[in-house]
Amino acid sequence: MDLSVFPTERELRAIVAPVLGLEPARIEPDANLVLLGLSSLEIMRLVSRWRKARVPVEFDALVATPTLNGWLAHFETLAASLSTDPGAA
Repeated sequence: MDLSVFPTERELRAIVAPVLGLEPARIEPDANLVLLGLSSLEIMRLVSRWRKARVPVEFDALVATPTLNGWLAHFETLAASLSTDPGAA
């Protein structure tokens, strides 16, 4: 799998900022995105979008840590497991 398909912090900010009605730079890395107004439906839409791009993101992981840092950690874990799994492609 092309690991460049995993979103960066900048891309995550650009994706969630319009939904939250905030400027991307105003979203703190550890701010709870759900408390800022991101619904579980919006999270599921993001999951669907990433899965279509062949990113094996887990909805439960995003909901469990609904922060930019939490999501980035999830993507890093996915990237690490894919890069060490010779059968993943």
